[in-house]
Amino acid sequence: MADVDVPTANKAFVPLENNPEVMTSLVRELGLSPSLQWHDVFSLTEPSLLEFLPRPAVALLLVFPVTETYEKFRREEDASKEEYTGSGPEEEVVWFKQTIRNACGLMGLLHAVMNGGAREYIVPDSDLDKLRNAAIPLKPSERAELLYQSRSLENAHATAAQQGDSSAPEAEAAIDLHFVAFIKAQNGDLWELDGRRKGPLKRGKLGEEDDVLSEKGQELGVQAFLKREEAAGGGELRFSVVMLGPSME
Repeated sequence: MADVDVPTANKAFVPLENNPEVMTSLVRELGLSPSLQWHDVFSLTEPSLLEFLPRPAVALLLVFPVTETYEKFRREEDASKEEYTGSGPEEEVVWFKQTIRNACGLMGLLHAVMNGGAREYIVPDSDLDKLRNAAIPLKPSERAELLYQSRSLENAHATAAQQGDSSAPEAEAAIDLHFVAFIKAQNGDLWELDGRRKGPLKRGKLGEEDDVLSEKGQELGVQAFLKREEAAGGGELRFSVVMLGPSME
């Protein structure tokens, strides 16, 4: 969604609904173990609602409207950064540049399940496993082309996009919502992963006891994002969060 400046986006996908059941179905179809599933996070601060979520929170997806506040911050932060060129097995995170319009939901899911703790739950020899292994040695432009040309990814996404509680919009529809993933790497670094940025963004270090939904995980990640919008004045705070964590099925 919200792919307002994906410059090479000749291909467009039907936007995914922000729905944990749809997201879980898609990642399992691609090859994520049933041991993990997506969960709605109804509150980031209310203890009684947080305590019912199964932990650890392996990844968070923040879904938000693309406001001018956000676009201004994104342009300013990216202006001081070089285009990311990382690749190879020593790379701390696998990051994908988005070149498919209205595919930011898919990009967020891929960033969430191919990094951090979730990667240990990828089924060997699945489509997800093959995509990750093929992506690791590639530079970002080549990785983007890998996703662009993947028929298995396109087919699984098309099936998922027709699921959910609302009617699916057209692939070329103008959508103002965007997905950003937050994951904790194996060494404790917290990363913000967004295919519209110049590369992956390291947001701080988490302790062994912290996950992405812990107080510190939120402080460095999703809450920092939301507070920046609020402090800027005029920034919309309409947002939702889903969490990848242990299955309750």
